[in-house]
Formats: sequence, C-alpha cells, structure tokens
Amino acid sequence: MPGFEVLGEEEKKEIMEVLSSKVLFRYEFHAQRNGVYKVAEFEKAFASYCGAGHALAVSSGTAALRVALAALGVGPGDEVITQGFTFVATWEAILETGAVPVFAEVDETLCMDPGDIRKRLSARTKAIVPVHMCGAHAKISDIITVSSELGIPVIEDTAQSCGGSYRDKKLGTFGKMGCFSFDSVKTITTGEGGMVITDDKELHTRASEYHDHGHDHDVRVGRGLEKRNFMGFNYRMMELQGALGLAQLKKLDPVIIKRQRENKKALKDALETIKGISFRSIPDPSGDIASFLIFFLPTPEKALAFSKVMAREGSPVVYWHDNTWHYYERWEHLLEGKSVLPSGYPFKNPDGKARVSCSPGSLPATSELLSRALTIPINIDMEKDLPVKLKAIENAAKSLGDI
Repeated sequence: MPGFEVLGEEEKKEIMEVLSSKVLFRYEFHAQRNGVYKVAEFEKAFASYCGAGHALAVSSGTAALRVALAALGVGPGDEVITQGFTFVATWEAILETGAVPVFAEVDETLCMDPGDIRKRLSARTKAIVPVHMCGAHAKISDIITVSSELGIPVIEDTAQSCGGSYRDKKLGTFGKMGCFSFDSVKTITTGEGGMVITDDKELHTRASEYHDHGHDHDVRVGRGLEKRNFMGFNYRMMELQGALGLAQLKKLDPVIIKRQRENKKALKDALETIKGISFRSIPDPSGDIASFLIFFLPTPEKALAFSKVMAREGSPVVYWHDNTWHYYERWEHLLEGKSVLPSGYPFKNPDGKARVSCSPGSLPATSELLSRALTIPINIDMEKDLPVKLKAIENAAKSLGDI
C-alpha cells in the first residue's frame, strides 16, 4: 500500500531542485526560486489526474477535511453525517469545526450505507462525508443521488483510496469537494500532506484563503500586504512535500496500483477456493486500487480462528472489529468524551451540558459486518511475502476444515 516502497531517484531529483533554490516556502521569493514552484505544480498535476477543476495542497489529510468543511461553512450548531468505520481524523475534523459528527452504518462495501443517510438526518445537517475505505469506493452514485434530493453537499474522504475510480470517474470528484491524504503510509506519500479538490472556483478560493491565514493571495502586492476576507489558519504544504508528490503521482498508476492489483489477485485467487469465505462488495472492481483485500467468514468465531492461524503462520491479518483507530466502538476518547480542555469542549458546552452523545451498540449493522471481516494489507513489493501468505492461507484452511 504505502508509496514509500517506491521512493527513488525520481523523488531525489525533484527534491534537489527545491534544495538548489533554497526556497522551502510555497509562496513568494520569486527571484530566488528560479522558477521552481513544486507545490503549485503538484496541485496542477493532481487536478489534471483526477479530472478536477481545482486542487489545493495542504499539510495533511486531516487538514484537507478541516479546510473543506470550513470552505462549505460548517460550524457550531451544525451536524455532519459520516460513517462509523473510518479513521479518527474524519470525526476529529468535524468536531474541530464546532459541528457534531453523526455516525451512519456501513454496508457490504464497508463504506457508508446510502440507505441509512435519511435516518441520520436532522434540521441541522450541513454536510455528508462518506469515506472510501481501504482502497475501494462507496456506493457513491447512490450517495450523491440522496444528497442531491436533500440539497446537502457531499465531501468525499478519499484518504485511503487515492487513484480509485467509479465507472471511470475518479473518486473525490463526485461530491462538492474531495479530500486526500499523503502521509507516510498512504498510496502516494509526501511524508505528511494532503489535497482538496473541487470543480467549484468559489469553494477553491475560500479553501485557499482559509488554509493560509486568510490571505487572498493577490499577486499584485507582496505577501503580508494582501487583504483578508476572513480569518484562517496555517495548513500549507511546503515545497519539499510538493516535490515528493510530483514524483509519486507519476508512479501511481503504472507502478503502485498495477503491482497492488497483481498481488491482490494472487491472494484472492487462493482465498476463493475456500468454501464459506465471501468478499467485500466493490461496486466497480475496475476502480479498486487494491491496497487491501477484505473477506468475510460466516461467524465472528470463525473469523477469529482464521486470524489466529494466520498469525501463527507469520502472516497476521487485520481484525477491524478490535481496531482502536478505525472502528466506532473502540474510540474510547470519543465515547467517553475525553478532551484536553477542562471545560470538556467539544464534547460539552461551557455550561457542562453534553453536546456530543455517542454510545456503543448504536451501529449494529456495522458491528456485525466488522465482526466477521478480516483484512490483508497489500503492498507494492510482495516478492518475499506473497509465498508466505499463500502458504498461511492454505494452512489456515486446512486447520479449520469446512468453514
């Protein structure tokens, strides 16, 4: 999965151009940088790759979500529907705006269930944030249909599925805005970093200003002399990250996704011979970037037994139902309202009254699916690991007999 596996001479070349200019900041210093604007170049290349009108590079995938929510005007008093199987950053970004996350069920795609959205709706719902989990996509067309009928914008959290598509349209381009992560273990990496894409010029302008302390980036005046339409914060990407992104993006389809698909197919072919195993639903398999192979066992007990044998064979799998980073019922800091602030905000109002209420057991469909799901992360280079994993699958099947 992680793009760091293919870091090489191409990335070094791009980085050396930045170091030669001695300008690490993405703005200004025009005379010194000798025409080197790596972040701007990365934004242009990424927008073109996705087929989006505009792209804004930011400091992380979490920042991308925060900036997109701000651009759409999400804030205190609002609610945002997202899903209970995601990385914690999704709901952290929502809480950071002052809004409240409302969790929906996932379906057999392990992404947001379009049929559950209306059940989570209220007069305060300001946005819907489906998450394209684990390299594949949600039923995004159905989600967009529901959102259009409701008149509520969609922000696609595409942090784990960069390069993915649905019916030849890139993920992140279906909603009003799409958010991506390029952290150290993402499909392409800039160490830390992220991107926001949109076809809406006004939203892009608002996002651009917000991510840089409100600067309107008026090229006719020097930095610091621009006007500010509103306050913002610092979520900028620096030139070294932009340089890495440029080199990594060129490897995304021909190297990273290509090899992941080859490796995933070999493992899936082995699992398909085992009676009783089923696979995660992917609406358009051709759009899967193949960074994860997710399969289901008939019962939680059999899933845990299969997992135990795989671990014993030296090929541990991920059991999301116990994962503390990605599953609603394991987010103790959310469920218990743990805050760094004495007031308890954002979980409590200044008067001590609860403003966020989350409890275990509130997403039974999600729990049932994850209790039977096992995951094999797919790497780019699996030349040595693949035979070991295939043997582990064979031995797990033998050990458990008729699953």
